[in-house]
Amino acid sequence: MSLETEIQQTKFRNEYQKTIINLVYTYNWVSEQNKKFFEREDITSQQFNILRILRGAGKPLSTLQIRQRMLDKMSDTSRIVDRLVKKGFVKKVVCKSDRRLVDVSISEQGLELLQKLDLSSDEMDSVINKLSIQEAETLNNLLDKIRTAD
Repeated sequence: MSLETEIQQTKFRNEYQKTIINLVYTYNWVSEQNKKFFEREDITSQQFNILRILRGAGKPLSTLQIRQRMLDKMSDTSRIVDRLVKKGFVKKVVCKSDRRLVDVSISEQGLELLQKLDLSSDEMDSVINKLSIQEAETLNNLLDKIRTAD
């Protein structure tokens, strides 16, 4: 369905304005689709992102290091980590080299959850699998170009 039909707006100032609105609208749509997927496991997309970061790092990270790698730079990383600790998906320990910092690592329970979600990755991909691989590559290149434009 076209953007115009979805948001019931037919006039845009120009194609750039329409593109920005389309990006925002599509981001929100994709976020809602992912939210439904994560709700089954009682986690948020931000929590999922932190678990993926920790698994990929293979070592404990500070909340600052996690924040630098997060997709959502505006999130309250410490608060999200605390919620993951309560759920048993991550562990926090005082940093050995700087006692003012806390190291965060993924727990066995967190690894098990990610393994379970990995098995459902096709379902997550279904949000965008209407695109061919070539179209997805083109879209990725275009989005990268937008972010790197001077």
